[in-house]
Amino acid sequence: MNRRATLLIMSSDLDPFIRSLACSLGADYYGVADLGPARDFILGQGGERIARYPRAISIGMRMQDDLVDLVPDGDAETAIIYRHNGYEVVNQILDQVAFRVAQELQGRGHHAFPVPASRRTDDTEIRSVFSHKLAAHRAGLGWIGKSCLLVTPDHGPRARWVSVLTDAPLVVTGAPMEPRCGNCTACVDICPKGAFTDRIFDPEEPREARFDAAACDRYFREMELEKGVAVCGLCLYACPYGRRQGVSGLEKR
Repeated sequence: MNRRATLLIMSSDLDPFIRSLACSLGADYYGVADLGPARDFILGQGGERIARYPRAISIGMRMQDDLVDLVPDGDAETAIIYRHNGYEVVNQILDQVAFRVAQELQGRGHHAFPVPASRRTDDTEIRSVFSHKLAAHRAGLGWIGKSCLLVTPDHGPRARWVSVLTDAPLVVTGAPMEPRCGNCTACVDICPKGAFTDRIFDPEEPREARFDAAACDRYFREMELEKGVAVCGLCLYACPYGRRQGVSGLEKR
């Protein structure tokens, strides 16, 4: 049997195998996105080397509620714990999952590019080469909230994400969800820098129409100088989606 025929047979079980692999490594969310309709945006952000991939595997891990519920405390010790367990540990696990998934795809003859879970590559525009939120949104895992975070129906924005760009013939898992924020302004009201404009996500609008990333970035720098650690998460904490009942009087919708 030639190599091409072997790869075709191997591809027949690709979707369930890759999903199972990601979940066995700790993923709580898994989806496949068709990147074609967003190619111009992806090209502008990451260039041809990123935009050449037709699909993205979106992998998410739920954050621990007890950690997120520490956010309003605001003291340095709490911030250190939250940043370590809520960001650094989770991001490391996500990167490992993405690497393993990409390795498996490569071993089966496909191109695969794991995008780091949280690694800024452009300080001027305050962004990476690819938007994990875009992949999760297009995979049908949630919608873009007024906080510009990916909001899932079950756990709200209390999740972190990583993406694997690929040409593997995986089945797309869903379509972008319409925003369900309605008239809620919890994330807008709680932001200490007023960085959100209360506008519903529109893919035709630039990020600046909804979010002042520079103001958010300055706030992080101020906290770094004041406390020695930069962490916020108030918009994530305040979202009614994913919140446990009885926390500060807000109930899960």
